[in-house]
Amino acid sequence: MSKKKKKKKQKHKEGNKATHKIKVVNELTPEQEERYEEVNHKKLICTLVLTGIFVLLLAVYIILMTFKVKTVIVEGNQHYTDQEITAIVQKGKFGDNSIFLSLKYSNKSITGVPFVSSMDVDVLDKNTIKVTVYEKKLAGYVEYLGKYMYFDKDGVIVENSSVKTPGIPMVTGLTFDHFTMYEPLPVDDEKVFKTILNITQLLNKYEIETDKIYFDKDYEMTLYFGDIRVAVGDKGSLEEKIQMLTSILPQLQGQKGLLNMKSYDQGLENITFTQE
Repeated sequence: MSKKKKKKKQKHKEGNKATHKIKVVNELTPEQEERYEEVNHKKLICTLVLTGIFVLLLAVYIILMTFKVKTVIVEGNQHYTDQEITAIVQKGKFGDNSIFLSLKYSNKSITGVPFVSSMDVDVLDKNTIKVTVYEKKLAGYVEYLGKYMYFDKDGVIVENSSVKTPGIPMVTGLTFDHFTMYEPLPVDDEKVFKTILNITQLLNKYEIETDKIYFDKDYEMTLYFGDIRVAVGDKGSLEEKIQMLTSILPQLQGQKGLLNMKSYDQGLENITFTQE
């Protein structure tokens, strides 16, 4: 057989093979289609949920980092340091986030802090907050059974602490055998508390810090400044006496003795110092 005939025969066979190829189509049953759609639906939901979680976490991260408090301005504090006030305000989770603090302290003051009537928190910008502290007006404190009882202008015990507060004088000479929190100290003459408040305010005004205020049985005062005792007497000409101390005390530095100012209102020459 010739080569041409063989080639034609081979092509004819291949053509027959091609014509006999059958296309097979696998059709899904209704149950299979339903299951297939259900799987795709679950995959879509899972993708959407994961995307949502990622977006949410990203948003939270951006908020936490963008609105992070970096500056805290504290005003009105005396008993507590700026750091202590900041710790009180930012206590708890997200305490350093300005948005959280804005919501937490919106139209709400911080109360229940010893020596403080209230504290207001204002968010100035995304990284800065301002804390205004309103401390209780303390006139002085007495020591009783190892504790310091702080009282206000009316002699009402408002705080009981083991810590001394700078700028608040210790008061001695008052006689009492008990006390009740949030009630006046049981002394013979309650007017003494107004005198204590007055002298405390004057000492702060003229930036003089006394160690102790002593009252005798007639409620005449003696102020203690280290080794110097100042017999002030009664409340007459009290501001003039305190003002005069601003120039006298520096001259007595390093000495020990009694400065008698009881007769100050009768003339400057009646002020005497007895060295000890």
